[in-house]
Amino acid sequence: MSNKTPDLRAAYSLKSPEENKRLYAEWAGDYDDNFAALEDYQLHIHTARAFVAAGGQGPVLDVGAGTGLCGAVLAGLGVGPIDATDISAEMLDQAMRKDIYRDAIEADLNQGLPVPRDSYAGVVSSGTFTHGHLGPEALPALLRVARPGAQFALSINAKHFEALGFSDAFGALEAEQISNLSFTEVRIYGELAAGPNKDDIALIALFEKG
Repeated sequence: MSNKTPDLRAAYSLKSPEENKRLYAEWAGDYDDNFAALEDYQLHIHTARAFVAAGGQGPVLDVGAGTGLCGAVLAGLGVGPIDATDISAEMLDQAMRKDIYRDAIEADLNQGLPVPRDSYAGVVSSGTFTHGHLGPEALPALLRVARPGAQFALSINAKHFEALGFSDAFGALEAEQISNLSFTEVRIYGELAAGPNKDDIALIALFEKG
C-alpha cells in the first residue's frame, strides 16, 4: 500500500496518459480510504443513481472505473453485469477485489477500447472527465461499444465542459448519433469536503445511443 496522500492538485494537473498511470498507481491502495472517504467524494453516487433513474440496465461498461466506487453503487442498486475499464492496472486490481465486476479491461480511451461493437446496454463514467486530461474526443469510442438504445450517464467537470469543447461535441452528436440528451448538475464533493476543490460542480450527461 502506498504511503502517499492523494493530492487533488496533482490529479487536476494531469496532462498525459503516462502521468495518469503513474499517479493512480501510487494512489490505488489507499484511494478509497484516504481520498474518497476523507474528501466526502459523492460523484460516483450521483452518477450511478442518475443512470438507474434514467432506466439504465446491464450489461454496463464502467469507464474510468478506478477502484470500483461507481460500480459498487450500481451493483447495490441491482445493476449488472458490469465490466470495468481504466488506464491504471493497479486501480483495476483494487476494483476486481470488490467482486462486483464481470471483467476488467485495461485501456487508454485515447486509443479506443478493445471491445466488440455493440457490447453494452449501458455506459457510465464517474470522474474520468473530471480532471481535464481527457476531452470529448473519447466519446466516439464509447458510442462504438454501446448498443443502439444504450443508456449513458457521463459525469463531466463543469469547468471543463465549455473549455474542452464538450458542449459543441454533444451538439454534433445529438444531430446524428444520440437522443434524449439532458444534463443534471451535481456537487462532486459532499458537505464534509475541505480545500480549494470542495465546491466543484459536475454535469451528468444523460443520453441514449441512436
